[in-house]
Amino acid sequence: MGKVKIKRKSTLIDMTAMSDVTVLLLTFFMLTSTFLQKEPTIVYTPSSVSEEKVPANNLVTVLVSSADKSGKLDDPSAVEGKLFISFTGDADSTFSSEKIRQMMLKEAITIYNEQHKNAPVNLTNAQIAEFGKINMFGVAFRDLPDYLSMSITERDKFQGEMENPKVGIPIDGNKNRDGRLNDFQVWLKAIYNVAQQINSEQTAGMTPEEAKAVQNLYGALMRQGEGIAVKADKDTPFTTVQQVFDNLQTMKLNKFSLMTALKSEDEPTN
Repeated sequence: MGKVKIKRKSTLIDMTAMSDVTVLLLTFFMLTSTFLQKEPTIVYTPSSVSEEKVPANNLVTVLVSSADKSGKLDDPSAVEGKLFISFTGDADSTFSSEKIRQMMLKEAITIYNEQHKNAPVNLTNAQIAEFGKINMFGVAFRDLPDYLSMSITERDKFQGEMENPKVGIPIDGNKNRDGRLNDFQVWLKAIYNVAQQINSEQTAGMTPEEAKAVQNLYGALMRQGEGIAVKADKDTPFTTVQQVFDNLQTMKLNKFSLMTALKSEDEPTN
């Protein structure tokens, strides 16, 4: 009796549908993801056991630079303690990051010019709009016009030159809130004023979502201590960070957070 021949079936699998799904998923994640923007300097935050997360929205970040670790500078501490600020608004369009940044800038320029009537800073509408697109910056007010006239590549290169004396927001030990403010304190006063303005806005005519955004922004900045975060390197001397804390408290911003990394189990306590 002859053997029954089994008809061979093709092992080819049509992957067209799976490829289409993969491309759609990849496109979805690319369009909905928030990419981390480049910071002027690398900071390794100290470790702690706190598991509280820093919010992604309604946040003011104060970055404190550390000493140079590349070994290229004769004096590594020459670049230590330089300040940079970042403003992030609400996730929706009510108080978006661009709108918040422009509000902060206009208020800060008003405060600065009141104290420097002999040398005011004047910005064009194009420069104000450009500031709304910048994530983190660190220059004196007098250098803002030139800084905002640079291209993105030129700004990144400029802020990367940490040994440049023009890089970093000026700060000192002033504790007189009603006196002559340093540049960092001008920004802090602008933050305080904008938070008050947002809170005092009439919510009549706003949608529930818009009214909630107002309350969330004010609460984050002024009440919960979640709206302002200080990010400093673990090797930065405490006296340097203490000056930042003193300036915050001088400007009545008494609630803020210190960004840390989660301590591992095998890491020593001291």
